[in-house]
Amino acid sequence: MTAAMKAIRYYSPGDIRVETIDIPQCADDEIRVKIDACAVCGTDMKAYRHGNPRIKAPMVMGHEFTGIIDTVGANVDGFSTGERIVMATSISCGECYYCKKGWRNLCVDIAPMGFAYPGGMAEYTTIPARALQNDHVIKVPGNVKAEHAALSEPLSCAVNSVGNCDIQPGDTVVVVGAGPMGIMNACVAQQFGAAKIILSEINPERLAQAEEFGFDLLVNPARQDLTQIVKDNTGGIGADVAIVAAPAAAPQAQAIELVRKRGTVCLFASLPADNCMLEINSRIIHYGEIRLVGTSDSTGEHVAKAVEMIAGGSLPADRLATHIRRLDEILEAFELMQSGRALRVVLKP
Repeated sequence: MTAAMKAIRYYSPGDIRVETIDIPQCADDEIRVKIDACAVCGTDMKAYRHGNPRIKAPMVMGHEFTGIIDTVGANVDGFSTGERIVMATSISCGECYYCKKGWRNLCVDIAPMGFAYPGGMAEYTTIPARALQNDHVIKVPGNVKAEHAALSEPLSCAVNSVGNCDIQPGDTVVVVGAGPMGIMNACVAQQFGAAKIILSEINPERLAQAEEFGFDLLVNPARQDLTQIVKDNTGGIGADVAIVAAPAAAPQAQAIELVRKRGTVCLFASLPADNCMLEINSRIIHYGEIRLVGTSDSTGEHVAKAVEMIAGGSLPADRLATHIRRLDEILEAFELMQSGRALRVVLKP
């Protein structure tokens, strides 16, 4: 008789189910992990509310997970049972142009956990051979709490973002959007040497949450002139970097007005596919030699850096993982996220 486990599976928009299914088998080129924490991403909530054609339903959800290795395949080297791991969970092919350049987050045949492979909202998951072959699996020191280790994947996306901005010690950085990813970007920017963080957010509850992180200046652009405030706090020239973690067109278009000449604007958040166009003043970019960059996902190297930050205690993980819930409380997790009361909700099987 095959052993069973509890898992959250996606079927279609509005239809996710907490089910009892078979514990996955572990092939010779794989490892199996007993999951003890999986954070809930905004992508998970969007899939539940609006669907996602990339998900091969029915599919076990969740890509921000951590766990302890329970089984090591006969052909796998470098991993042992009892070790904690996390992942760069958008698994690359290792063969395309971008993979060979080392840009595995941009792989043309990317296959994410929770989309193409069963994810981490379950008691167990199997790590595919392709993930092991392409360095997507990262070990975590034993002293790191499970709910903190689960933040490694989202934090790694901020590591990628901030790295793309080339932040220098002493820089002033504006982060637009104080949701979980905006706050993570601000925290990572500090780790990369930013001297001043200006955080912008229109939701008063999120601004109140952000006060706990000790950023230099909090601004509500619905009530205050963000551009003028940034200029007033930078000697009139603008910030060195602006990172837009708000999924809306207006703040993305405005961002080029927030930075100095030769400043960098990073579009971290994506816009909906049916409303993704921006109107921007190209003269500001042209005459100011503004650098406009995008950022997407992360690689194993970014995850390793995130793990280093969490394990070293330099990131306020306790304040980022604001709520712990059971697998069968997934709908409550979505409600907490939608309300703005939660930063990261972590599910524990």
